[in-house]
Formats: sequence, structure tokens, C-alpha cells
Amino acid sequence: MTRLIHAGSAVVDYVYRIDALPKPGGEMTASSYNRIAGGGFNVMVAARRTGLPVAFAGRHGTGPEGDFLRAAFAAEGVETLTPPASDLDSGNCVVLVTADAERTFVSWPGAEAALTIADLAPITLQEADWVFISGYTLTYPDSRQALADWVESLPASTPVVFDPTPVVAEIPSSIRTRVLARTTWLSCNSVEARTLAGAADPATNAVLLMAEHCPRANGVVIRSGAFGAHLLLRDGSIGVVDGFSVPAVDTNGAGDTHIGAFVAALARGEQPFAAVRYANAAAAISVGRHGGCAAPGDTEIRAFLTERKCSGPAEEMRREQKK
Repeated sequence: MTRLIHAGSAVVDYVYRIDALPKPGGEMTASSYNRIAGGGFNVMVAARRTGLPVAFAGRHGTGPEGDFLRAAFAAEGVETLTPPASDLDSGNCVVLVTADAERTFVSWPGAEAALTIADLAPITLQEADWVFISGYTLTYPDSRQALADWVESLPASTPVVFDPTPVVAEIPSSIRTRVLARTTWLSCNSVEARTLAGAADPATNAVLLMAEHCPRANGVVIRSGAFGAHLLLRDGSIGVVDGFSVPAVDTNGAGDTHIGAFVAALARGEQPFAAVRYANAAAAISVGRHGGCAAPGDTEIRAFLTERKCSGPAEEMRREQKK
């Protein structure tokens, strides 16, 4: 059985919806409030709802936040591979979602920020497992060395998916280099790609990332929201897979949804360009809903693609080209 082993972090999100961010020293009354599982949970939900079994290998705490996360894992059918930390609760994040669907975060780390090699060592991978690594975990001083060591120890046949996340600049370069060197699929947004590779446009950054940073990668995906995503494969195939213009109410978790759906599609044997199109649709659906864990299921995604008439092989071939 193929599984996604999520070796990142999950936190509890406290989501406040407001018209606009208040001025310094000001105050704003939210129009709504919700407490939801967040962080890496969004990737897990997206993969699970699109047909890929998921197991969480990160650290989670003892206390109300940890209890809340484990209940969310159970509700979505996510297996937990590590025991609760006895000395810490899980972290949380205040999420401010404004009327333009943009989100602003203020986080407080907990048990997820203290992952050790002792936590990871007992995990037994199955032959067909995929592993997901998040840049957030690599910023934590007490976690990054252990996680980098563990990733390097994985069997060569185990695919590693890496999302550098918006905090990529905070990852020490030595750690970042080690993880990128073991990455099989890199998925990042256009800003993160520019931080890593330094060019102004996604197509150039995809080439630079593949050539100079990810020597073992099968492919690089650079997400650009409604504008779609650039995809570069090891064989030189490169192209833009069109996105979908939809009314957005909440962009929180859209990138996570894209990654989870993309990995699920790849893991069941879909071709990479088709998998990106599938992920574009999943992300487009998610931004039309409130909540970070708003990922759609497989049936809904396929119906969306059929309605948009973007799922045929002719469209896919039109997008593929050689660099």
C-alpha cells in the first residue's frame, strides 16, 4: 500500500475574518472566528481526500492543542506514527483572513518545533511510501538537524516531496542544501522559487533549481495561483499548466491543497502534467471556501475539470515542450 508519510508539523489555527488589517495600535472586530487544525494538516487532508493514505510522523503535544489535532487526524483517517510529547503541547497560529482573501499569520511553536531523531528512528517505511518535508520544520533549531539526518538516511527509492514554504529564507543554507539534494519533487510558489534560485521569472528559476539545487529531482513545480504552475521534468519537458480564475474567499491552505492533490495523483500513476492540472483544480476549489483544511475530494475535482473542459489529453500535450 502506498502512503504519504508527513514528517512536517501540524498546529491549531485560530482563524479570524476581518475586513482589513487594523492600523498599529488599533483594534478590529472579526466577522467570524473558528478553531481548526492547520499547518501541515492541510497537506494531509488534501492527499487523504484525493485517495492517498496518510500517516503523520511529526511531533505533537500533550494538552488541549495536541488533543484537538489528534481528534482532527482521526476524523480524516490520518494515522499517527509518533507518541505525544510528554513535556509540551502542540503549537498554534493566529490567522487573520481579510476581505481580499489574503491571510496573515502569527504563530507560537510547541512540540512540533522539537522533533528529534529519537522520534523519527522508530518509524518503519513501507516500500511504496512517499515522504513529505516542510520548510517550517527546518527553521526550528531543535528539529532541523534531526530531520535533515533522517531524510538523508531514507532509502534511495523513497520519493521525497519538499515544500520550502514562505519561511525558506530562514532555513540555514547548509540544511536547505542537504534537503534539496535529496528532494524528488520540489513544489514551491513563485516567491519561494525566487528566494531559492534568484531569477525574476518562474521558468528560469525552474531550470536553475533543477540544475543547481536538486540533482536527484524528477521534477520542479512552481505555483502561481490562478495563473497556474510551471513544471519542469528531469527529461527537459517544461511548460505552464493553466490555472483557474475563480472568486476567492480564503487563500489559506491553497498551496498545501495543491501539494497534497499533486502527490496523490502522482502516487496513483498519473503523468506529471496531468497531476499538476488536477492539483490546480483542487487549489481553485479550496480558495472558494472558508477554512485552511478546505481541500476537495477526487470526485469533486474531476467534475470541476470536466466542467472546465481542461482534462483532455490534447490540452496536456499542448502544454508540454522541450526546453
